[in-house]
Amino acid sequence: MSEERDSAGRDATDSAAARRQQMVERQLVQRGIRDPDVLAAMRAVPRHLFVPDDLTLAAYDDTPLPLGFGQTISQPYMVALMTELLKVNVRSRVLDVGAGSGYQTAVLAELVGEVYAVERIAALEGQARERLARMGYGNVHVLLDDGSRGWPEHAPYAGIMVAAAAAQAPPPLLDQLAEGGRLVIPLGAAHTDQVLTVYERRGSDFLVERSLRCRFVPLVGEASRDDGRRSGATGDDPGDEPPQSGRWDEV
Repeated sequence: MSEERDSAGRDATDSAAARRQQMVERQLVQRGIRDPDVLAAMRAVPRHLFVPDDLTLAAYDDTPLPLGFGQTISQPYMVALMTELLKVNVRSRVLDVGAGSGYQTAVLAELVGEVYAVERIAALEGQARERLARMGYGNVHVLLDDGSRGWPEHAPYAGIMVAAAAAQAPPPLLDQLAEGGRLVIPLGAAHTDQVLTVYERRGSDFLVERSLRCRFVPLVGEASRDDGRRSGATGDDPGDEPPQSGRWDEV
């Protein structure tokens, strides 16, 4: 490699790192993300490597970006917020439903012991698997399957992240939570306003916490269909009232 090309590569890397640092400070810290491990993970993962080539310059913008196949890579703030809400650590085993580009999976892999990621679209699953392996994430396992059913072979999970909206929390995902484990999922109708919701297992019941209003692509899968059943939970019904936050975030 010539000195010119080597210098250009270093300049591009330095520029991406600077934009990533600016993203963390302006989009995350200033909006209230406080967990130092989450902030460190967001600084560490090169988001520009997880977006289509023609969107590289927009990788650190305050917006979701299209991946193709009707899917998106979530807004950086939403990735950080959902990760912070999981309350996981290096001893945790987590499930990532809707791996997409693999970006959220990589952020989780920076924080926890093992990540099990499920993606239903073969092209995205293959790209995410190859990308994560190339980047050296040896604690990540990727499966092509219906994410609404989870990955029961490796349950229970300390945290389950769902990057798509459902009318209700899929029962298989609730069943795969460990005691004290947390499921983070947007609830609401597809293509309209939803509520980012956290379920925390307490024995056979679940505490429910509503975070903020948002908008995600729909969760597609057998267990995501609204058949009129409701998961057992204590606390507020997340569908009865407006969420506690007045902010809306597109993802």
